[in-house]
Amino acid sequence: MGSVAKNGLQQYLIQLQQHPLRTKVITAGVLSAITDIVAQKLSGIQKLQLRRLLLKVLFGSVYAGPFGHFFHILLDKLFKGKKDTKTVAKKVVFEQLTSSPWNNMFFMIYYGIVVEGRPWIHVKSKIKKEYPSVQYTAWTFWPVVGWVNHQYVPLQFRVVVQSLVGCFWAIFLNLRARSKG
Repeated sequence: MGSVAKNGLQQYLIQLQQHPLRTKVITAGVLSAITDIVAQKLSGIQKLQLRRLLLKVLFGSVYAGPFGHFFHILLDKLFKGKKDTKTVAKKVVFEQLTSSPWNNMFFMIYYGIVVEGRPWIHVKSKIKKEYPSVQYTAWTFWPVVGWVNHQYVPLQFRVVVQSLVGCFWAIFLNLRARSKG
């Protein structure tokens, strides 16, 4: 069984090297599916909501995977691939002031309008109420992940690492964004 997992990992790494965007898109979709199944179960949903699950897979595959791929390439170009402490700090600050607020806001809008099918006025109200605490929580959690990612993880693996950690963050966001009524 160990050799099956080892072979699977080797094939995944080959795909990640040969087809990085495609592999990250598929990875983000699969992780979005796992995350949503866990979030649905944790929130007490008895029967799996397939429409919601598919919409979350769509979000991961079409948005989160490609965004992360190109954003990390952009960061490496902007900061010339440097990994010294000062540069890593700049990358983390840049990431936290740009992609973090955008990604959290975009997820809340997508979840409210597309996944839940709520009118904009209700989504806007929920965002006004909950976005500040979501973003504040993000700023207490993600800078540490960003620091480790930029300091120690090679560029081709950063989106994968961020996606794996993002599973837990997405469960938090799912539970937070879920409408109470």
